[in-house]
Amino acid sequence: MLNNAKQAIQNGLAYVTEDRKSAGLNLIDSIMRNIAIAGLEKISRKMVIDENREIQVAEEYRKKLDIKSSTVLQKAGNLSGGNQQKVVLSKWIFTGPDVLILDEPTRGIDVGAKYEIYMIINKLAEEGKSVILISSELPEILGMCDRIYVMNEGRIVGELDKSTASQESIMKCIMNSTREVY
Repeated sequence: MLNNAKQAIQNGLAYVTEDRKSAGLNLIDSIMRNIAIAGLEKISRKMVIDENREIQVAEEYRKKLDIKSSTVLQKAGNLSGGNQQKVVLSKWIFTGPDVLILDEPTRGIDVGAKYEIYMIINKLAEEGKSVILISSELPEILGMCDRIYVMNEGRIVGELDKSTASQESIMKCIMNSTREVY
């Protein structure tokens, strides 16, 4: 049983919230601090942060995830939505999770940034990470997922693999579940 974020991180679990602005980022702090905050034990010793290491890690993720900014000292709130999302992803990828839960990872970002986020997700999966994608966008689910669990009213009402999943089969699961309730 996991009781807090620290325990989740220690057990290889990370959660990217759907609300990056109020729960995923500290908008008035730097890109560097936002990336480092969840993995402080990786850049500190005896409760003292190695600032050079913090900058190095932030620069590494800025390059790796193509975060468009002038410097890692730039405030996260001054970034575009897509770049803010990349900072949130960087923060959690830096913790080294085995399982990454992404809740609406492309909400509120432009088409180009969505594509970049999809590429990051695919790369994580190729590296052997388990990615759980929560999305209300059917095209996103159909394009990104190997297995789809359909939920309705807080219950799993269907399981589909990539080869059998379609908008119609997903809607059928939902429609069948509403008939069972009434």
